[in-house]
Amino acid sequence: MTPLLENHYGNPSSGHWASGEAKAALEAARGQVAALLGCNEDEIVFTSGGSEANNLAIKGVFFVGRDKGDHIITTRIEHPAITEPCRFLERLGARVTYLPVDSAGRIDPDDLRKAITSRTILVSIMHANNEVGTLQPIEDCARIAHECGIAFHTDAAQSVGKVPTDVSQLGVDLLSIAGHKVYAPKGIGALYVRRGLSIEPLIHGAGHERGRRAGTESALLAVGLGKACELARNLAPLDQVRILRDHFWQRLQQQFGNRVALNGHPVHRLPNTLNASFVGRIGTEILTQLDGIAASTGSACHSGRIELSPVLQAMSVAPEVGMGAVRFSLGRGTTRSEIDTVVERLIEILDREE
Repeated sequence: MTPLLENHYGNPSSGHWASGEAKAALEAARGQVAALLGCNEDEIVFTSGGSEANNLAIKGVFFVGRDKGDHIITTRIEHPAITEPCRFLERLGARVTYLPVDSAGRIDPDDLRKAITSRTILVSIMHANNEVGTLQPIEDCARIAHECGIAFHTDAAQSVGKVPTDVSQLGVDLLSIAGHKVYAPKGIGALYVRRGLSIEPLIHGAGHERGRRAGTESALLAVGLGKACELARNLAPLDQVRILRDHFWQRLQQQFGNRVALNGHPVHRLPNTLNASFVGRIGTEILTQLDGIAASTGSACHSGRIELSPVLQAMSVAPEVGMGAVRFSLGRGTTRSEIDTVVERLIEILDREE
């Protein structure tokens, strides 16, 4: 990214001398993103992040296709960047079906098939859940949608760079990327839009991004995303991440036994995600004592009252289990010693509270 800060500062969409290098860098980055997804360069639209990509996909298809239908199908465990646009469109007359999931957070493709109507214009199902890491049967779901002539979108913010995300293999028409989830800078993302699929722009203005997203492109941020996607094509390091994640879980089981529970699918999940519930405890209280360790919980605190994560609610996780949930996300650079340190900290915290 440094050359874009120091020298190639021109507007990539201009035609003068200062734009050439920036334009070349932007398009090279587009090619790197396309190579990761196995698509054509002109099918990549740069956005400000995963949320904008999701909004562009859902609203873009709805506004173009509302003469054909007004029905959207999604799931109960989507990120707010999906559910909130759907709720917004419901205020404009859209009908949205929220598919249930099982106790592991996976949908049943037959439920999708049954939910489709003659008015359905879009199915949006996340590739991997952001809280528990469960992977959805995207290939099967996309096939069902296409049998009915319906566009299929997947939010792949969590899965890109962790598991294969070739759009041809997945069979999707739209796919969202969040840059910072794949080691790129914050403030950049992308939406894959299959050739021939029309979407209404979310941001109207000049004809940037082939008329699909107005606004002067940031070659600086695009280059960061492009390089990150180039590096992400090598998934071999994720085998070690999976081994460390499993070591983490084994240590927690050995130490806490039935006082700890796994949230999410034991097999069909991201290699870096461990969502564990410390039964009878409050996850947010555990987090406050894990100084220096970056973890999270899906529970929300409102006026001093803690509410169970909507994802765990949809999975029918018992409150006494779900309230103690903590999501640990491993990275490509995570070490075994770091894992062991976290375990020791948890032992200290939880045993002290006994």
